[in-house]
Amino acid sequence: MEAGTNPGSKKTVKLRGLSGLIITVIVVGIIGMGSFTQVEFGHVGLYKTFGKLNSEVLSPGIHFKIPFIQSVIQVNTQVTKAETDTTASSKDLQPVSTHVAVNYSVNKESAYNLMNNIGGSFDTIIINPAVQEIVKEVTARYQAEDLIAKRDVVAGEISELLTARLAKYDLIVNEINIVDFKFSDAFNQSIEAKQVAQQQALKASNDLKRVEIEAKQKVAQAEAEAESLKLKKQEVTPELIELKQIEVQEKALEKWDGKLPSVTGGATPFIDIQSLTNK
Repeated sequence: MEAGTNPGSKKTVKLRGLSGLIITVIVVGIIGMGSFTQVEFGHVGLYKTFGKLNSEVLSPGIHFKIPFIQSVIQVNTQVTKAETDTTASSKDLQPVSTHVAVNYSVNKESAYNLMNNIGGSFDTIIINPAVQEIVKEVTARYQAEDLIAKRDVVAGEISELLTARLAKYDLIVNEINIVDFKFSDAFNQSIEAKQVAQQQALKASNDLKRVEIEAKQKVAQAEAEAESLKLKKQEVTPELIELKQIEVQEKALEKWDGKLPSVTGGATPFIDIQSLTNK
C-alpha cells in the first residue's frame, strides 16, 4: 500500500509558515516604528549614534533614525527657572542670605556644544555655581541697608554679570529676580529701631510745623484785628461824636414822661432841651 501524505504534517507546515509571517510582520513593525522619532515642541533634538552626539540639530517634528543604532536626545529650549540660595556678607560685614530666581533658556543653534561639553545637568554644573559666586561679589559692594533700598540696582548688576558668564556656555539669561533678602536678628532689630526713631522725628517735625502755623495764624488774626481797630478809630470824628450824642439824647427824650427829675442840689438837668429844640 502506497504511503499517503500525512494531513497532520501539512497542518504543521502551514502553522509554521503563518507563525513566521506573523513574526516577520511584528519585527518589521517594530523596526518601522523604531525608525522614526518625534521632537517635542519647545525642544531641539540631537542624534546619538553608539553614544556619540551628532552636531546636526533637529527641529520639532518627526525625524528618521536608524533603529537600534541611533537615538535622539531632546534639549529643552523654553524659558526655564533655576532657584539658588546664597549666603554672603555685605560691605559693612552683615551676613546676608539671598534667594535668587533666574529665568534662562538654551540657545537652539548651540545645543550641540552645550550637551557635548557639559551635558544635561548644566543647571547644577554651571548656573547655580555662577549665581552663587556673582551674588557674593555684588553683595560685598553694598551696605546692608542699601541692598534693600537699591534692590533693583543690585539685581541689574547681578543680571549683567551672569549674562556675560553664561553666554560662554550658550545659555541665555532672560530675567533675574531677587526673591528675598534675609539678615540677622540683630540687624533687623536695629532697622526696626531706626524706623521707629525716624517716625518719631517726623511726627515731632510735623508737630513743630503745626505749632508754627498756628502761631502765624494767631499773629495774622491779631494784626487783622489791630488793623480793623485802627481803621475804626480813624472813622471817629468830632461830627460823629456829636451825632452820637444827639442820638442818645433823642432816645432819652422819647422815654421822658414830661416831668423834670426832682433833685435837691443845684445840678442842671442831664438833657439839654434847648439844644434839642434848636436842632
